[in-house]
Amino acid sequence: MLIGIDGNEANVKQRVGSNQYAFELIWALYNLKSPHQYRVYLKEKPLVELPKATNNWSYRIFGPEKLWTQWRLPLDLYFHKPRPDVFFSPGHYAPRFCPSPLVVSIMDLGYLRFPGQFIKKDLYQLTFWTAFSIRKADYILAISESTKNDIIKTYSISAEKIAVTYPGYDKNRFKIQSSNFKIEKIKRRYKISGDYILFLGTLKPSKNVEGLLEAFSILAGSVPAKLVVAGKKGWLYQTIFEKAKDLGLEEKVIFTDFVSEEDLPFLMAGAKVFVMPSFWEGFGIPVIEAMACGVPVVVSNAGSLPEIVGKAGVIVNPYDIKSIAQGIKKALTEREFLIKKGLEQVKKFSWEKCAKETLKILEMIADKKRIK
Repeated sequence: MLIGIDGNEANVKQRVGSNQYAFELIWALYNLKSPHQYRVYLKEKPLVELPKATNNWSYRIFGPEKLWTQWRLPLDLYFHKPRPDVFFSPGHYAPRFCPSPLVVSIMDLGYLRFPGQFIKKDLYQLTFWTAFSIRKADYILAISESTKNDIIKTYSISAEKIAVTYPGYDKNRFKIQSSNFKIEKIKRRYKISGDYILFLGTLKPSKNVEGLLEAFSILAGSVPAKLVVAGKKGWLYQTIFEKAKDLGLEEKVIFTDFVSEEDLPFLMAGAKVFVMPSFWEGFGIPVIEAMACGVPVVVSNAGSLPEIVGKAGVIVNPYDIKSIAQGIKKALTEREFLIKKGLEQVKKFSWEKCAKETLKILEMIADKKRIK
Protein backbone atom coordinates (compact mmCIF):
# COMPACT_ATOMS: atom_id res chain seq x y z
CA MET A 1 0.00 0.00 0.00
CA LEU A 2 1.19 3.54 -0.77
CA ILE A 3 0.34 6.01 2.00
CA GLY A 4 0.47 9.73 1.20
CA ILE A 5 1.03 12.22 4.04
CA ASP A 6 0.90 16.02 4.10
CA GLY A 7 4.08 16.70 6.09
CA ASN A 8 4.01 20.49 6.20
CA GLU A 9 2.70 20.78 9.77
CA ALA A 10 5.79 18.85 10.91
CA ASN A 11 8.27 20.69 8.67
CA VAL A 12 8.70 23.78 10.87
CA LYS A 13 11.56 24.69 13.21
CA GLN A 14 9.63 25.92 16.24
CA ARG A 15 7.05 23.19 16.75
CA VAL A 16 4.06 23.65 19.03
CA GLY A 17 0.62 22.07 19.19
CA SER A 18 -0.39 20.61 15.84
CA ASN A 19 3.22 20.91 14.59
CA GLN A 20 4.44 18.74 17.44
CA TYR A 21 1.63 16.24 16.90
CA ALA A 22 2.44 15.88 13.17
CA PHE A 23 6.19 15.67 13.76
CA GLU A 24 6.02 13.01 16.47
CA LEU A 25 3.39 10.95 14.63
CA ILE A 26 5.42 10.98 11.41
CA TRP A 27 8.46 9.71 13.29
CA ALA A 28 6.38 7.04 15.04
CA LEU A 29 4.97 5.82 11.70
CA TYR A 30 8.51 5.80 10.29
CA ASN A 31 9.72 3.61 13.16
CA LEU A 32 6.90 1.06 12.86
CA LYS A 33 7.74 -2.17 11.08
CA SER A 34 5.43 -1.96 8.09
CA PRO A 35 5.30 -3.41 4.56
CA HIS A 36 3.86 -0.17 3.20
CA GLN A 37 5.39 2.64 1.15
CA TYR A 38 5.14 6.20 2.49
CA ARG A 39 5.27 9.38 0.41
CA VAL A 40 5.44 12.65 2.36
CA TYR A 41 4.34 15.75 0.44
CA LEU A 42 6.08 19.06 1.23
CA LYS A 43 6.25 22.66 0.00
CA GLU A 44 9.92 22.92 0.98
CA LYS A 45 12.86 20.58 1.54
CA PRO A 46 12.49 18.51 4.73
CA LEU A 47 14.27 19.75 7.83
CA VAL A 48 17.17 17.61 9.02
CA GLU A 49 15.04 16.66 12.05
CA LEU A 50 12.58 14.73 9.88
CA PRO A 51 13.18 11.03 9.05
CA LYS A 52 15.70 10.27 6.33
CA ALA A 53 14.45 8.91 3.00
CA THR A 54 14.66 5.13 2.63
CA ASN A 55 13.42 2.48 0.20
CA ASN A 56 9.90 2.76 1.62
CA TRP A 57 9.94 6.39 2.87
CA SER A 58 10.20 9.20 0.34
CA TYR A 59 9.58 12.95 0.06
CA ARG A 60 7.83 14.69 -2.81
CA ILE A 61 8.64 18.41 -2.81
CA PHE A 62 7.06 20.98 -5.10
CA GLY A 63 5.78 24.55 -5.23
CA PRO A 64 4.70 27.24 -5.52
CA GLU A 65 3.80 27.66 -1.85
CA LYS A 66 0.87 30.02 -2.41
CA LEU A 67 -2.44 28.12 -2.26
CA TRP A 68 -0.41 24.92 -2.11
CA THR A 69 -3.11 22.86 -0.38
CA GLN A 70 -5.86 24.47 -2.44
CA TRP A 71 -4.59 23.63 -5.93
CA ARG A 72 -0.93 22.59 -6.20
CA LEU A 73 -1.22 19.49 -3.98
CA PRO A 74 -4.52 18.36 -5.56
CA LEU A 75 -2.99 18.63 -9.04
CA ASP A 76 -0.10 16.42 -8.01
CA LEU A 77 -2.35 13.88 -6.32
CA TYR A 78 -4.40 13.55 -9.50
CA PHE A 79 -1.66 13.50 -12.12
CA HIS A 80 1.46 12.05 -10.49
CA LYS A 81 1.44 8.24 -10.61
CA PRO A 82 1.14 6.03 -8.76
CA ARG A 83 -1.53 7.72 -6.69
CA PRO A 84 -1.58 7.07 -2.93
CA ASP A 85 -3.96 4.31 -1.82
CA VAL A 86 -4.91 6.60 1.06
CA PHE A 87 -4.00 10.20 1.91
CA PHE A 88 -3.48 11.44 5.49
CA SER A 89 -3.56 15.09 6.61
CA PRO A 90 -2.35 15.26 10.24
CA GLY A 91 -4.10 18.59 10.75
CA HIS A 92 -7.20 20.61 9.95
CA TYR A 93 -6.28 21.46 6.35
CA ALA A 94 -7.16 18.74 3.86
CA PRO A 95 -6.44 19.19 0.13
CA ARG A 96 -9.24 20.93 -1.74
CA PHE A 97 -9.58 17.93 -4.07
CA CYS A 98 -8.28 14.43 -3.45
CA PRO A 99 -8.62 11.35 -5.68
CA SER A 100 -7.57 9.02 -2.85
CA PRO A 101 -9.51 8.08 0.31
CA LEU A 102 -8.87 10.86 2.82
CA VAL A 103 -8.16 10.73 6.57
CA VAL A 104 -7.69 13.91 8.63
CA SER A 105 -6.73 14.65 12.24
CA ILE A 106 -8.62 17.30 14.18
CA MET A 107 -7.07 18.88 17.28
CA ASP A 108 -10.03 20.80 18.71
CA LEU A 109 -12.86 23.21 17.88
CA GLY A 110 -12.04 25.76 20.56
CA TYR A 111 -12.04 28.61 18.03
CA LEU A 112 -15.81 28.16 17.62
CA ARG A 113 -16.37 28.59 21.36
CA PHE A 114 -14.02 31.56 21.68
CA PRO A 115 -13.93 33.38 18.33
CA GLY A 116 -12.92 36.65 19.98
CA GLN A 117 -9.60 35.09 21.00
CA PHE A 118 -8.43 34.71 17.40
CA ILE A 119 -7.40 37.23 14.78
CA LYS A 120 -9.92 37.39 11.93
CA LYS A 121 -7.70 35.81 9.28
CA ASP A 122 -6.91 32.74 11.41
CA LEU A 123 -10.49 32.41 12.62
CA TYR A 124 -11.83 32.47 9.06
CA GLN A 125 -9.31 29.87 7.91
CA LEU A 126 -9.88 27.55 10.85
CA THR A 127 -13.66 27.82 10.69
CA PHE A 128 -14.21 27.21 7.01
CA TRP A 129 -11.32 24.91 6.20
CA THR A 130 -11.89 22.67 9.22
CA ALA A 131 -15.56 22.31 8.31
CA PHE A 132 -14.56 21.44 4.74
CA SER A 133 -11.93 18.92 5.89
CA ILE A 134 -14.32 17.18 8.28
CA ARG A 135 -17.04 16.82 5.65
CA LYS A 136 -14.60 15.84 2.91
CA ALA A 137 -12.82 13.15 4.95
CA ASP A 138 -13.62 9.46 4.67
CA TYR A 139 -12.49 9.13 8.28
CA ILE A 140 -11.53 11.49 11.10
CA LEU A 141 -8.98 11.11 13.90
CA ALA A 142 -9.73 13.14 17.03
CA ILE A 143 -7.03 13.59 19.65
CA SER A 144 -9.47 13.32 22.56
CA GLU A 145 -12.99 12.21 23.40
CA SER A 146 -13.77 15.87 24.03
CA THR A 147 -12.84 16.76 20.45
CA LYS A 148 -14.73 13.77 19.07
CA ASN A 149 -17.91 14.78 20.88
CA ASP A 150 -17.58 18.36 19.64
CA ILE A 151 -17.21 17.18 16.03
CA ILE A 152 -20.33 15.01 16.33
CA LYS A 153 -22.41 17.81 17.86
CA THR A 154 -21.16 20.61 15.61
CA TYR A 155 -21.16 18.87 12.23
CA SER A 156 -23.65 16.02 12.76
CA ILE A 157 -20.96 13.49 11.83
CA SER A 158 -21.58 9.84 12.64
CA ALA A 159 -19.53 8.54 15.56
CA GLU A 160 -18.62 5.56 13.37
CA LYS A 161 -16.53 7.87 11.18
CA ILE A 162 -14.39 9.15 14.08
CA ALA A 163 -11.75 7.44 16.21
CA VAL A 164 -9.86 8.85 19.19
CA THR A 165 -6.10 8.41 18.89
CA TYR A 166 -4.40 10.01 21.87
CA PRO A 167 -1.04 11.70 21.27
CA GLY A 168 1.97 10.48 23.21
CA TYR A 169 5.22 11.89 24.57
CA ASP A 170 8.92 11.24 24.12
CA LYS A 171 9.76 8.77 26.90
CA ASN A 172 13.49 9.08 26.29
CA ARG A 173 13.48 12.81 26.92
CA PHE A 174 10.67 13.46 29.38
CA LYS A 175 11.46 11.51 32.54
CA ILE A 176 12.60 12.02 36.11
CA GLN A 177 16.14 13.40 35.89
CA SER A 178 18.77 11.55 37.90
CA SER A 179 21.06 14.59 38.11
CA ASN A 180 20.36 18.22 38.93
CA PHE A 181 23.39 19.43 36.99
CA LYS A 182 21.59 19.89 33.64
CA ILE A 183 18.52 21.35 35.34
CA GLU A 184 20.65 24.00 37.03
CA LYS A 185 22.45 24.69 33.76
CA ILE A 186 19.15 25.32 31.97
CA LYS A 187 17.92 27.48 34.84
CA ARG A 188 21.01 29.67 34.50
CA ARG A 189 20.46 29.90 30.74
CA TYR A 190 16.98 31.35 31.29
CA LYS A 191 18.06 33.42 34.34
CA ILE A 192 15.94 31.42 36.79
CA SER A 193 17.02 31.27 40.42
CA GLY A 194 15.41 29.18 43.14
CA ASP A 195 12.10 27.33 42.88
CA TYR A 196 9.62 28.05 40.10
CA ILE A 197 6.13 27.31 38.86
CA LEU A 198 6.00 26.64 35.13
CA PHE A 199 3.58 27.45 32.34
CA LEU A 200 4.38 26.28 28.81
CA GLY A 201 2.42 27.20 25.70
CA THR A 202 2.03 29.70 22.91
CA LEU A 203 1.20 33.15 24.28
CA LYS A 204 -2.36 33.73 23.08
CA PRO A 205 -5.71 34.46 24.77
CA SER A 206 -6.99 30.86 24.93
CA LYS A 207 -4.11 29.88 27.22
CA ASN A 208 -5.40 32.19 29.98
CA VAL A 209 -1.93 33.44 30.92
CA GLU A 210 -3.43 36.66 32.28
CA GLY A 211 -5.59 34.64 34.65
CA LEU A 212 -2.50 32.72 35.77
CA LEU A 213 -0.66 35.99 36.44
CA GLU A 214 -3.54 37.23 38.60
CA ALA A 215 -3.61 33.92 40.52
CA PHE A 216 0.15 34.06 41.02
CA SER A 217 -0.10 37.62 42.34
CA ILE A 218 -2.32 36.26 45.13
CA LEU A 219 0.30 33.66 46.02
CA ALA A 220 3.42 35.75 45.48
CA GLY A 221 3.67 36.83 49.10
CA SER A 222 3.24 33.34 50.58
CA VAL A 223 4.89 31.06 48.02
CA PRO A 224 8.69 31.37 47.72
CA ALA A 225 8.81 30.64 43.99
CA LYS A 226 8.91 32.51 40.70
CA LEU A 227 6.55 32.01 37.79
CA VAL A 228 8.19 30.99 34.52
CA VAL A 229 6.07 31.63 31.43
CA ALA A 230 7.65 29.67 28.59
CA GLY A 231 6.48 29.84 24.99
CA LYS A 232 6.69 31.86 21.81
CA LYS A 233 4.46 34.84 21.10
CA GLY A 234 1.29 33.84 19.27
CA TRP A 235 -1.37 36.49 18.70
CA LEU A 236 -3.14 39.11 20.84
CA TYR A 237 -0.39 38.57 23.42
CA GLN A 238 0.53 42.20 24.24
CA THR A 239 -1.87 42.44 27.19
CA ILE A 240 -0.05 39.55 28.91
CA PHE A 241 3.07 41.68 29.41
CA GLU A 242 0.96 44.68 30.39
CA LYS A 243 -0.84 42.56 33.00
CA ALA A 244 2.46 41.44 34.58
CA LYS A 245 3.55 45.07 34.81
CA ASP A 246 0.22 46.28 36.22
CA LEU A 247 0.36 43.57 38.92
CA GLY A 248 3.93 44.56 39.87
CA LEU A 249 5.28 41.13 39.00
CA GLU A 250 8.24 42.13 36.82
CA GLU A 251 10.74 40.73 39.35
CA LYS A 252 8.79 37.52 40.00
CA VAL A 253 7.76 36.44 36.48
CA ILE A 254 10.23 35.26 33.85
CA PHE A 255 9.21 35.20 30.18
CA THR A 256 11.54 32.86 28.31
CA ASP A 257 10.05 33.09 24.80
CA PHE A 258 10.36 29.85 22.76
CA VAL A 259 12.23 27.04 24.57
CA SER A 260 14.30 24.66 22.41
CA GLU A 261 13.57 20.94 22.24
CA GLU A 262 16.92 20.28 23.93
CA ASP A 263 16.21 22.54 26.92
CA LEU A 264 12.56 21.73 27.48
CA PRO A 265 12.80 18.40 29.40
CA PHE A 266 15.16 19.94 31.95
CA LEU A 267 13.15 23.14 32.32
CA MET A 268 10.09 20.93 32.85
CA ALA A 269 11.79 18.60 35.33
CA GLY A 270 13.02 21.49 37.46
CA ALA A 271 9.58 22.96 38.10
CA LYS A 272 7.78 22.54 41.40
CA VAL A 273 4.39 22.65 39.67
CA PHE A 274 3.24 22.79 36.06
CA VAL A 275 0.12 24.87 35.34
CA MET A 276 -2.12 24.87 32.26
CA PRO A 277 -5.18 27.03 33.05
CA SER A 278 -6.44 27.19 29.45
CA PHE A 279 -9.99 28.10 28.51
CA TRP A 280 -9.86 25.22 26.02
CA GLU A 281 -7.44 22.46 24.98
CA GLY A 282 -7.81 19.70 22.41
CA PHE A 283 -5.26 17.66 24.35
CA GLY A 284 -2.32 19.39 26.04
CA ILE A 285 0.84 17.36 25.38
CA PRO A 286 2.92 19.43 27.88
CA VAL A 287 0.68 18.13 30.67
CA ILE A 288 1.69 14.50 30.13
CA GLU A 289 5.30 15.58 29.59
CA ALA A 290 5.24 17.28 33.00
CA MET A 291 3.72 14.25 34.72
CA ALA A 292 6.37 12.04 33.09
CA CYS A 293 9.06 14.31 34.54
CA GLY A 294 7.64 13.83 38.04
CA VAL A 295 6.05 17.29 38.25
CA PRO A 296 2.55 17.84 39.75
CA VAL A 297 0.09 19.41 37.32
CA VAL A 298 -2.70 21.94 37.70
CA VAL A 299 -5.13 22.10 34.78
CA SER A 300 -8.43 23.76 34.00
CA ASN A 301 -11.73 21.91 33.86
CA ALA A 302 -12.07 22.76 30.15
CA GLY A 303 -11.87 20.71 26.97
CA SER A 304 -9.88 17.51 27.16
CA LEU A 305 -7.72 18.41 30.16
CA PRO A 306 -9.77 16.60 32.86
CA GLU A 307 -9.95 13.59 30.50
CA ILE A 308 -6.15 13.54 30.05
CA VAL A 309 -5.23 14.12 33.70
CA GLY A 310 -7.86 11.90 35.34
CA LYS A 311 -7.26 11.83 39.09
CA ALA A 312 -3.55 12.55 38.73
CA GLY A 313 -3.72 16.35 38.88
CA VAL A 314 -5.48 19.32 40.43
CA ILE A 315 -8.39 20.58 38.34
CA VAL A 316 -9.44 24.23 38.60
CA ASN A 317 -11.96 26.68 37.16
CA PRO A 318 -10.11 28.87 34.60
CA TYR A 319 -12.61 31.71 35.11
CA ASP A 320 -12.05 31.80 38.88
CA ILE A 321 -8.72 33.38 39.86
CA LYS A 322 -8.97 32.09 43.44
CA SER A 323 -9.58 28.57 42.14
CA ILE A 324 -6.34 28.71 40.10
CA ALA A 325 -4.41 30.10 43.09
CA GLN A 326 -5.80 27.46 45.45
CA GLY A 327 -5.04 24.75 42.89
CA ILE A 328 -1.38 25.78 42.70
CA LYS A 329 -1.13 25.84 46.48
CA LYS A 330 -2.73 22.40 46.73
CA ALA A 331 -0.28 20.99 44.18
CA LEU A 332 2.65 22.39 46.15
CA THR A 333 1.44 20.81 49.40
CA GLU A 334 0.47 17.44 47.87
CA ARG A 335 3.49 17.04 45.61
CA GLU A 336 4.49 13.46 46.47
CA PHE A 337 0.97 12.08 46.10
CA LEU A 338 0.43 13.87 42.76
CA ILE A 339 3.82 12.83 41.40
CA LYS A 340 3.03 9.17 42.06
CA LYS A 341 -0.41 9.46 40.45
CA GLY A 342 1.03 11.32 37.46
CA LEU A 343 3.65 8.68 36.74
CA GLU A 344 0.90 6.06 36.64
CA GLN A 345 -1.35 8.19 34.40
CA VAL A 346 1.26 8.76 31.67
CA LYS A 347 1.54 5.03 31.03
CA LYS A 348 -1.68 5.39 28.99
CA PHE A 349 0.02 7.54 26.35
CA SER A 350 2.67 6.75 23.73
CA TRP A 351 3.46 7.81 20.17
CA GLU A 352 3.97 4.18 19.18
CA LYS A 353 0.42 3.37 20.25
CA CYS A 354 -0.88 6.45 18.43
CA ALA A 355 0.98 5.43 15.25
CA LYS A 356 -0.29 1.83 15.38
CA GLU A 357 -3.89 2.99 15.80
CA THR A 358 -3.48 5.55 13.00
CA LEU A 359 -1.95 3.00 10.63
CA LYS A 360 -4.72 0.52 11.36
CA ILE A 361 -7.30 3.13 10.32
CA LEU A 362 -5.38 4.09 7.16
CA GLU A 363 -5.26 0.39 6.18
CA MET A 364 -8.96 -0.01 6.87
CA ILE A 365 -9.95 3.01 4.73
CA ALA A 366 -7.70 1.94 1.85
CA ASP A 367 -9.10 -1.61 1.94
CA LYS A 368 -12.68 -0.32 1.87
CA LYS A 369 -11.90 1.65 -1.28
CA ARG A 370 -10.36 -1.41 -2.95
CA ILE A 371 -13.45 -3.50 -2.17
CA LYS A 372 -15.72 -0.85 -3.72
